[in-house]
Amino acid sequence: MGGGLEINRQVVPATMFKPIAQPPAFGGTALNAAFQPTYPIAPQEIDRASFSQVPALDDLVSPESPPEGSEEAPQSPESGNGSIPSTPPDPPIAPDATTPDTPQTPAPETPAIPIPVPLPGAPLPTTPEDANIIQLTADRQEYDSLRRIFFAEGNAVMRFRGAVIAADRLRVNIPNRTALAQGNVVLTRGQQVIRGSRFNYNLTQQDGRIADASGEVFIPSAGSDFAATLPTDVSAGATSDVFFSDYVLAEQPLTSVTTTGGLTVSVGGGGRTPTSNADAGIQGSVNRLRFEAEEVDLDGENFVARNVRLTNDPFSPPELELRSPQVTFTRLSPTRSEIRARNPRIVFDQGFSLPFLRDRLIIDERDRNPGLVEFGFDDEDRDGFYIQRSFELLSLPNLRFTITPQILVQRAIFENSTDFLAPSSYGLLSRLEITPDRLTSVELEASISSLDLDALDENTRASIRVRRGIATGLGRHNLTLQYVYRDRVFNGSLGDQEVQRSLGFVFTSPAILLGTSGVSFSYQAGIQSINANTDRQDLLEPIRDNNRVTLGRFQASAAVSYPILLWFRPPLPATRDEGLRYSPVPVTPYVQLFTGLRSTTNHYTTGDTQSTLTGTVGIQGQIGYFSRPFLDYTAFNLTYSQSLIAGESPFRFDRDVDRQVLAFGILQQIYGPFRAGFQTYISIDQNTRISTDIVLEYSRRTYSVTLRVNPVYETGSLSLQINDFNWLGNPERFSGADNSAVPAGVER
Repeated sequence: MGGGLEINRQVVPATMFKPIAQPPAFGGTALNAAFQPTYPIAPQEIDRASFSQVPALDDLVSPESPPEGSEEAPQSPESGNGSIPSTPPDPPIAPDATTPDTPQTPAPETPAIPIPVPLPGAPLPTTPEDANIIQLTADRQEYDSLRRIFFAEGNAVMRFRGAVIAADRLRVNIPNRTALAQGNVVLTRGQQVIRGSRFNYNLTQQDGRIADASGEVFIPSAGSDFAATLPTDVSAGATSDVFFSDYVLAEQPLTSVTTTGGLTVSVGGGGRTPTSNADAGIQGSVNRLRFEAEEVDLDGENFVARNVRLTNDPFSPPELELRSPQVTFTRLSPTRSEIRARNPRIVFDQGFSLPFLRDRLIIDERDRNPGLVEFGFDDEDRDGFYIQRSFELLSLPNLRFTITPQILVQRAIFENSTDFLAPSSYGLLSRLEITPDRLTSVELEASISSLDLDALDENTRASIRVRRGIATGLGRHNLTLQYVYRDRVFNGSLGDQEVQRSLGFVFTSPAILLGTSGVSFSYQAGIQSINANTDRQDLLEPIRDNNRVTLGRFQASAAVSYPILLWFRPPLPATRDEGLRYSPVPVTPYVQLFTGLRSTTNHYTTGDTQSTLTGTVGIQGQIGYFSRPFLDYTAFNLTYSQSLIAGESPFRFDRDVDRQVLAFGILQQIYGPFRAGFQTYISIDQNTRISTDIVLEYSRRTYSVTLRVNPVYETGSLSLQINDFNWLGNPERFSGADNSAVPAGVER
């Protein structure tokens, strides 16, 4: 039989239980009197022996409570600190009630109601959402009036201060404000869920201990200044910084599974940005995890867990785990948290494991640096191979400062005759981020490729960017004020070019869908004062130290694209052994034709102009489901772009010389999770290979490891991608079960 309790504020004898037709309404006065229950149904006996295994709460009796076995005298209206009527009305008595000790049975149609229990000493609420109200429902309930303890059994649910505790059996001690839950315990607070076999909880301090715990945790997580790729630019070479397999997967036809991203940890680099190592570091975030622990101690929003297993995998047994004897979670601010793990290890596929070299991690909505030792290769600035390690010197909710010392190993060995004490054998990166509000950001970056102070000017690259988001009816636009010192720009067949200084504004749009036509549109405009190299002799002084000139540039660019789906097949179900066997997203086989048009106009203060109109046509797709162990996935693309160019830039870094560009690539499953492929870009009219990426990948549902080498850029990187999932339903225990799908589905 289902039922509920209402705590009546009237002062009545301790053993008097009377039926009521409706629960009494709460007022707004303070109350610190004895709590006497009035049952809408007859009280049902509960086997208190079911709680005897954990006697902790038996001793938690208020000193003001009468000793067990004694009789409790009726209290006067003046007792306690609260204000109650001096002559409270008698409780309603059923006509057939002969003695106060006789419990009465209500009419069958009386509905069950939850128990609102005001805490002693707290003001009564005027709304049921007040933080000092306990609401309790269960199939069977009993109240010990001497010790003022509630017993609930069968589908017991308690709500208090935004937390919900569900269990087979529940006991609440009112004077001591404690609760004991046993059997299939589930604690839910917001989007956080913790399960266990037993839970001791202090209602006021919101701390406690959960045994045999498991649950889920939800964690709330630029390119070149002069050659920025518009989001709708599909011309050949426009996506050269993103390997095409990621682009192909992202562009597959929409299904019920949506992509939300993940966390990428990369080592390697030799990038083209002022920090000189664009490929290294952490990008993105993992927002939802599940865990198991032998025991969890809660303290408000913080907790300490012992013998912990943590994974992003919704299925069991997990493919990827982080294991630690002890993990501490501390909330630093509403948007930032700290996780510390003792001797953590990463375990792959329940077997191979590696020590995780970082035992502290700050989680917030910004990208974080991994803090591990990183390796890179930069032939131009750092003479080849180097290693580096990042340190976060300052970390506040709206400000972060990081420095990254570097050891230039190849330079120290070959250029400095193994002199690792020479200043030129070391480099330094630094980054300062300030976010005054959600629409504004300030970023300062500096890269020093040698600590030799005599050549500091020629070894330093730096940039300052102030971005402001602008909300419009067409989406969020961005206005950026930027200053760049010694920027490296890769300009197709012309190779690396250098911009000595640049100061100006850039205004960019998001991708804008034009109605229901399927056409996407984006644009960009900028004004800059630029000092860079030129080969125009008429712009140079006869006697000079270099070939640089300072000019103003006004730029406008726009791009449209239109995809045409030629063929596709629905993906496999999002289960462990089918659609999500080797891929974080079920693969949709498809073939797509796409077309695009890009227009760019540059005007210079010398009177020169350069205008380019580029038309693009291409085909891309993927065949197979990447589910079977052999040759079940092939991704491909082929793109051709033709440009019409009028005029010529006086600079070399933005001069458009590649009129015909061909791009093509393929990625093939070899066996199981192993894939290999390449992507190349060729300037046909210049007979030059612009770029080539060679990739070897080990791909799993929850993670992937990718080795990427670009012999043209002279760069390489090794990346670990940890994928982010959402799921509905209750995942299995880590040990696994017969089910191969999470109830209600999986989303990435």
